[in-house]
Amino acid sequence: MMPAEKSLPKIGYTKIGSVTIEDNVFIGARALIMPGVTIGERSIVAAGSIVTKSVPKGSVVGGNPARVISTIEDYELNQSRKLKSESSLLFGVEYTLKGKINKEQRNKMYYDLTSQIGFIK
Repeated sequence: MMPAEKSLPKIGYTKIGSVTIEDNVFIGARALIMPGVTIGERSIVAAGSIVTKSVPKGSVVGGNPARVISTIEDYELNQSRKLKSESSLLFGVEYTLKGKINKEQRNKMYYDLTSQIGFIK
């Protein structure tokens, strides 16, 4: 820890730059996209990631700093396998706000998801 009288040097400038987010991109909650970065088409940025470099199209990235975790094709294949497994819970559109989920459904969904993952159609 630095003594109080010694602080980090200040250059008097803030880094700025445009951010480009291409088509069909999902950015998770609280992810930070730094100046000058492009998020390529059909990519996923995991929640809480700090993206300091451009993301290639068709990539899944996450972490601090964000790194490529997989391709979108591998991610979709993995999720399809999970969806088809007998242990996955499947919920219909009636379990969404648009489907007007009721209190009983919400409580059932909450209870069911405490021990495993699920999917909504």
